[in-house]
Amino acid sequence: MSSQQESKAATSALPTSAAELIAELLEARRRTFALVSDLDDEQVMGKQLDIVNPLLWEIGHVAWFQERWTRRHLRGEPSMSKDADALYDSMAVAHDSRWDLPLYSRAETSAYMKRVLDDVVEHLDGADELSADDIYFHRLALFHEDMHAEAFAYTRQTHGYTAPEPEAFRVKSFPLDSELPAVDIVDGDFEHRGGTYSLGAIPASAEHGFAFDNEKWAHPVDVEPFAIARTAVTQGQFRNFVDDGGYDRRELWRPDGWRWCRTQNIRRPVYWRRDRHDRWERRVYDQWLPIADRLPMIHVNGFEASAYCRWAKRRLPTEAEWELAASTRAKTTYPWGDKPDVARANLDGRHGGPIAVDRLAIGDTPEGVRQLMGNVWEWTATPFGPYPGFVADPYKDYSEPWFGNHQVLRGGCWATRFHLIRNTWRNFYTPDRRDIWAGFRTCALASQGQG
Repeated sequence: MSSQQESKAATSALPTSAAELIAELLEARRRTFALVSDLDDEQVMGKQLDIVNPLLWEIGHVAWFQERWTRRHLRGEPSMSKDADALYDSMAVAHDSRWDLPLYSRAETSAYMKRVLDDVVEHLDGADELSADDIYFHRLALFHEDMHAEAFAYTRQTHGYTAPEPEAFRVKSFPLDSELPAVDIVDGDFEHRGGTYSLGAIPASAEHGFAFDNEKWAHPVDVEPFAIARTAVTQGQFRNFVDDGGYDRRELWRPDGWRWCRTQNIRRPVYWRRDRHDRWERRVYDQWLPIADRLPMIHVNGFEASAYCRWAKRRLPTEAEWELAASTRAKTTYPWGDKPDVARANLDGRHGGPIAVDRLAIGDTPEGVRQLMGNVWEWTATPFGPYPGFVADPYKDYSEPWFGNHQVLRGGCWATRFHLIRNTWRNFYTPDRRDIWAGFRTCALASQGQG
């Protein structure tokens, strides 16, 4: 079976209704606009940084990607803009140049986005029957836009802009953590007996109906017994590492992490500072708030996560351990089973940010491991690389260019769209990135060496 045939097989359970696809695409575009519409023209460009894009460029890129795969690739029709490739092709347009491009005005960018989406809707609405390619590539464009919506949220955090309005996430207001049902504090490890596990997406599985090329395909891996924390590391726990001089102790850091730490003169987590009473506080968008002991540590990179683990005499889980803990040998789609249930995980932006690591017990695995899905992305110790027999999907730039220098994260975060996430989905960033919505959980040292 070819890679493209495998892609089609993996989408066989997706909704084939044009109306369902249209509704999801319209909602994604609504969210894209809602996440930038309250910002002024200076803010949608933003200060030039290595870690985020100018938002004005990024929303145009979303429309370009949709047009690239649904109009030009699927239907063989020309671009609606003669400048689109020169402006928005992310693999051809150097990141640092995106602030200096002759970008469309805000109104012109919005008009281009509307033309592209109107064209997509007209095509879908007029189709007598949708082909497997129609379904796959419209879903690809949808998921791509969903991923950028998450990036829009952390770009606002990076620049210190105001938090997105609740309406951007289709909620009336964000509940306070104290307003959520009380739960007992969860601590300790789950001791997994390990064994041979089938890591990755299963071609015959129709529960989710989509897999990216880096998830393909399931293959046996041997996992030694391991003990994994029932919750992610909290801000209170990480504060203890900081206060114990964690950023100044070379023995805690892997060599590349120590180089990053000293070269960048890193002495504390990003967005942390001391208040006038010498207590730690953290910036959440444009507000400074006290450290919350039971909220997950967030905006921490792979280097920091690894250093904390050494300090705590723990280690990061491998991605095989993480997936085995999240899905057991039964290969469930979600930590709680195969039935999708948006109430079981902090996803889709419904809470406006992370919630305490003890919340949402209904999303536990049968063994009581909590929040493996949602709240914060979780760093693993595994470098991002191909599974055996890897073949790139038609969108060849999604995975292969990043093999070798990125690190795998799992589980999604509070801003990830629910329909994107599943136990086999692999996210990946370079280990120096701490602007993203990432935290981590730890494993005991008994089974393997440190992460």
